[in-house]
Amino acid sequence: MKNTKYLVQAAVIAAIYSALTILLMPLSYGVMQVRIAEALTILPAFTPAAIPGLFVGCLVANMVGPYGVMDMVCGSIATLLAALSSYRLRKKPGLVPLPPIIANGLVIGSMLYYAYGVPLPLPACILWVALGEALACYGLGLPLIKYLNKRRTVFRL
Repeated sequence: MKNTKYLVQAAVIAAIYSALTILLMPLSYGVMQVRIAEALTILPAFTPAAIPGLFVGCLVANMVGPYGVMDMVCGSIATLLAALSSYRLRKKPGLVPLPPIIANGLVIGSMLYYAYGVPLPLPACILWVALGEALACYGLGLPLIKYLNKRRTVFRL
């Protein structure tokens, strides 16, 4: 039963992440991306099933996105590293949104600069991606942490 619950949670998180990213595609890709689904990167604070769920959701979303295999690999690995780090910070809710901002800023900003030749300096690429992440992770993710913490007995993630 426990393995089934874990798999279902991971699958639901993956489905929601990829669906939100694809449905909001104009916001989800580019140098200044505000990927609304990144608000879900706080979920490792509630369940370890979010780690593979976010990884798979990002992988699926990046399969459909405009940046191809490079984004599938780099973006998904950045999300996996961020989810693992967020899980480790689960006892510090104010810091849980930080790993996705750092990981995606560095990895995706560098990918856009080096692999796709975005005509901005590398620090600008990193900062623009990190800013979009901060909007999603702190602007939406932090309120989501507070909401889920208040209703922990209802949701039991």
